[in-house]
Amino acid sequence: MPDPVLLEEAGAVMEQAVDVRRRLHSHPEIGLELPDTQQLVVGQLRDLGLEGHEGVSCCSVVAVIEGNDEGPTTLLRADMDALEMPEDTGVDFGSEIRGRMHACGHDAHVAMLLGAARVLKSRRRDLKGRVVLMFQPGEEGHDGAKHMLDEGLLDTYGPIQRAFALHVSSMIPSGLITTRAGTIMASADEFAITVTGRGGHASMPHDALDPIPAACQIVTSIQSMVTRMVPVFDPAVVTVSTFHAGTAQNVIPERVVMTGTIRAVSDASRDIVLSRLGELAQDTAAAHGCAATVDMMPCNYPVTVNDADFAEHTLAVANDLVGPEKVSRLPSPVMGAEDWSHVLQAVPGSIAFLGAAPPGVDRPAPNHSNRFMIDEDAMATGIAIYAAIALSPQS
Repeated sequence: MPDPVLLEEAGAVMEQAVDVRRRLHSHPEIGLELPDTQQLVVGQLRDLGLEGHEGVSCCSVVAVIEGNDEGPTTLLRADMDALEMPEDTGVDFGSEIRGRMHACGHDAHVAMLLGAARVLKSRRRDLKGRVVLMFQPGEEGHDGAKHMLDEGLLDTYGPIQRAFALHVSSMIPSGLITTRAGTIMASADEFAITVTGRGGHASMPHDALDPIPAACQIVTSIQSMVTRMVPVFDPAVVTVSTFHAGTAQNVIPERVVMTGTIRAVSDASRDIVLSRLGELAQDTAAAHGCAATVDMMPCNYPVTVNDADFAEHTLAVANDLVGPEKVSRLPSPVMGAEDWSHVLQAVPGSIAFLGAAPPGVDRPAPNHSNRFMIDEDAMATGIAIYAAIALSPQS
């Protein structure tokens, strides 16, 4: 049966949670250096009587809530960083820093975990074990989780028996909780391809060596490679997301530079793409008389794999919290990537998605959109599920 008491307690801290979320949203910080965000979190924890331990190699924060009896130590994670992109939402608490936006909901994650800390402090009599609160910078490609692990997260505050993270999605109905056992998110790697020819006059391409057709052929050949060499039931996604060439309409440039990402849901498919991409680019460029260099820049986010037992435990806890109509089993992995994968390689745990589709919007802008918005009311469910996982008996 749903737990109305825990949901009511989560609702009671929503005013503070919304305030924190909006304060973070208007002052987004990116990467591993989030000094203002870090100090806001430390201050909020101090108000709860908790010590916020600040990271050395990055602006992380860790705090511990002690229970009143022996039990498992549960790690709860909220990522804190924003994205380097403009905001066009029009909300009155929009980003005040040009070219930066909380477009993935990490501001809500921080607010929800702080809200859960308030609930858990008031529920210490029911808490058997300990809770380690992990406020992580640098999820968006900067490997903040790995930095925290390297600083001894699992040793200093451990031993940690289980780990849980939550991520909001504007594309899922508000208040719905969904996860799955096994692979839930893809790996992530980045690449840059430089195609070099000879510059010249646009009216006389025969006197130059135009790298643009070669580069265009590489883009389309990549897509053919993925569909012909990667198993359809073990997919990979390769996206060329930037393409830079030329300075004027009447000039053939000397080079083209393009960058992109590789996503896969298994190491096998990942290895296929990583091993073939360079050869494909170089051979295609050579067929056009050009040269290509390929720089692989592994983001090094492995495939995110939920522990099967703990994923089932997460679904059971969610079902008890909000009822079966608000819980679903994710049918297939998401092709986005997470450095939470590093934590799940070391500790049994899971990540779940919290629906936060804004009300009355037929086609919500997705995460990472300049128009990304969430239904803040969904944060009450997020606060409650963080707390419920920590309060639940060992699975």
